[in-house]
Amino acid sequence: MQPIVTPEEMAAIDASAHEPVDVLIDRAGGAVARVAFEMLDGAYGKRVVVLAGPGNNGADGRAAGRRLRSRGVGVQVIDAAAMPGTLPAADLVIDAAYGTGFRGTFHAPMLAHPHTPVLAVDIPSGVSGLTGVVSGTSLPAVRTVTLVAWKPGLLLADGPGLAGHVDVADIGLDTSSARTHLVTAADVAAWLPLRPRAAHKWQGAVWLVAGSAGMTGAAQLAARSAQRGGAGYVRLSVPGAGLAVDAPTEAVVVAVEHRGWAAQVLADQDRFGALAVGPGLGRDPATDVEVRALVAATQTPTVVDGDGLRALGVSTRDVLYARRHKSVPIILTPHDGEFEALAGHPPGADRFEAVRSLSAELGAIVLLKGPTTLVARPDGAVLASATGDARLATAGTGDVLTGLIAALVAQGVEPFRAASAAAFLHGVAGDLALPRGLVAGDLVDHLPAAFAEVAGD
Repeated sequence: MQPIVTPEEMAAIDASAHEPVDVLIDRAGGAVARVAFEMLDGAYGKRVVVLAGPGNNGADGRAAGRRLRSRGVGVQVIDAAAMPGTLPAADLVIDAAYGTGFRGTFHAPMLAHPHTPVLAVDIPSGVSGLTGVVSGTSLPAVRTVTLVAWKPGLLLADGPGLAGHVDVADIGLDTSSARTHLVTAADVAAWLPLRPRAAHKWQGAVWLVAGSAGMTGAAQLAARSAQRGGAGYVRLSVPGAGLAVDAPTEAVVVAVEHRGWAAQVLADQDRFGALAVGPGLGRDPATDVEVRALVAATQTPTVVDGDGLRALGVSTRDVLYARRHKSVPIILTPHDGEFEALAGHPPGADRFEAVRSLSAELGAIVLLKGPTTLVARPDGAVLASATGDARLATAGTGDVLTGLIAALVAQGVEPFRAASAAAFLHGVAGDLALPRGLVAGDLVDHLPAAFAEVAGD
């Protein structure tokens, strides 16, 4: 996992350094210069403009300029405090005007030629290191060399679109205090379970309570995803529908009553590694009562999504308070609107702090969906997954995620990691699909390839 630190945490890491600042600046400049050489594809005779600010970010850019000049590159350093409206023509622009601690509004100069590549130091100038929101205008970078660790602003809001490809440069500072990390393919591969030779279907069994009249697709997507996620047995129950359920061929449909189904599930939960409740359940008040009863009393790890989250709503604190002495995890998977229903307010710009605070308040694992998906557990740890793109913004993909999380939990993956791994695999499946026309069912079909991609099979 790769550490993510806020600007405030980065300042503390800098302050605790055991080496002089000029040594660290020289290392940072060397890291920036190495990437610049790659981008120039043959340095001698090339022209580089360094836009340098007054702080350490500017000092890093100037150090990179000195390295480049020693290799035959023509370097022009421009003070950010007196920058022109248009930068001189160059083969590369290094944006070292302002870093993650910048406050105020930045108005980026024009490039002499619009296709001139830009290399940002730490973060594109004008982008908040905490929230990723740009104040004013920024120079869109082809690549960004961020120092020591990822910054939240590189993963949120405008940040990813302006930062381009991000290289993390190790300059010898200690990041062991980081509470937040970016999940990598290697992490997920290490977490995925291997089926024992003597495996049987009940090792990894999932019971999914989902669907309602007119909302059967959500239940089917979640069930199919649990199957593709490795669940050996998937039981699907649609309250009040009896056996007339449009289920995947391999799923086992078990009828539950419209009222009282929570007691039915709780009475037979011991055979299952995970429960999942919510996709397409509908908005009947009787259903809300059952969801709350199930979540309050379950002794099995339970994923709550969609209408299950809405059913909890303002009652979430009371329901989860009743579980305060139970060690069995509850995983809540809200998008922004559902987060507001649970928390009483939207996530806001600082999404890392928002998900961390709600997780601690509720005593539950909270997965906040978004272009970068964040998973928090009550002790303050947060894992981020940045796979996937706008193709996932289509109906039903959240149901796919629910089934996948439940499948991984049922197979014995620690729930915090299971939610994070599922988010990562979910995004990889989307990345493997065609550029246009993806629907949620396609995402399920790409899950086996996503597992193979991550595991290197």
